Amino acid sequence: MLETAQNVKQESIINTEGLKACKSEDKTVNRWSVDEIVALFELPFSDLMHRAQTVHRENFDPNAVQVSTLLSIKTGGCSEDCGYCPQAARYHTDVENEPLMALDEVLKAAQEAKDNGASRFCMGAAWRGPKQRDLELVLKMIAEVKAMGLETCATLGMLKDGQAEQLKDAGLDYYNHNLDTAPEFYGDVITTRTYQDRLETLDRVRSADINVCCGGIIGMGESRNQRAGLLAQLANMERPPESVPINLLTQVEGTPLHGTEELDQIEFVRTIAAARITMPQSFVRLSAGRQSMQEGIQALCFLAGANSIFYGEKLLTTGNPEAEADKKLFAKLDIHSI
Repeated sequence: MLETAQNVKQESIINTEGLKACKSEDKTVNRWSVDEIVALFELPFSDLMHRAQTVHRENFDPNAVQVSTLLSIKTGGCSEDCGYCPQAARYHTDVENEPLMALDEVLKAAQEAKDNGASRFCMGAAWRGPKQRDLELVLKMIAEVKAMGLETCATLGMLKDGQAEQLKDAGLDYYNHNLDTAPEFYGDVITTRTYQDRLETLDRVRSADINVCCGGIIGMGESRNQRAGLLAQLANMERPPESVPINLLTQVEGTPLHGTEELDQIEFVRTIAAARITMPQSFVRLSAGRQSMQEGIQALCFLAGANSIFYGEKLLTTGNPEAEADKKLFAKLDIHSI
């Protein structure tokens, strides 16, 4: 295996694009093997960063970052057992089971997000999947936020037949549904829904012509090979996600993953770089865990090809200090928001 990885590593240095073309049903499709992505991780850091920055510049403005805001419109009480999530009802955390937010509260938060420079407003609900009566309320939120001139995104859990089409009709631009990790590690984190369940929801989203926001969580105890396996799953989709959130595990006391050995943050930067190289036309987003990173690490992530951020999971009614800190960081790095 070591010899194979070394050979792939050398091949990946020679091949600028790092892609292996394969024939499938008379169509040429670009595919990444897990070994090829591991070889990216194993490149000397400066070589990996140079390659990622080169790919980034070929596809995006290197000094532009898309800014999104995520609001939890329904917090707590989820029936799932995701080992990282404090919103699971079965875990003893400080997160309370709250009702769905009122429309006027959501619109107030959306306006504040827009005033702070966000171009996309994401609404998340802690559900296994939305019931129709709840979905109808969310559809109204989506339509009203869209009318404010913001892009709309939602993450509501698994979707049934017909629900993605309703979201599309309401004006939804993006649907987030993460794969979380590689298939072989998934069962160590979640047992209440399968990998296939997630893929089927993504298929419904694609079929409804909604942009896909799909990524994963890094630092849950997975191996480097498994991190590469997650990226392979994403990059090898028939159409890679338009938005790829890369989350660093935020450990919460009371959840099964609390106490997991923390991931080295340079390894996180390597993951961002590998995501950029394997998904050159996707927005790669720094998501959960970014607030724990010093400015220097965040700057390396932007250099590695990250070009989207969340600046807070919940907007505050008395201002948003996280947004102000991000504006200052953007000024230091000469980054402009889009």
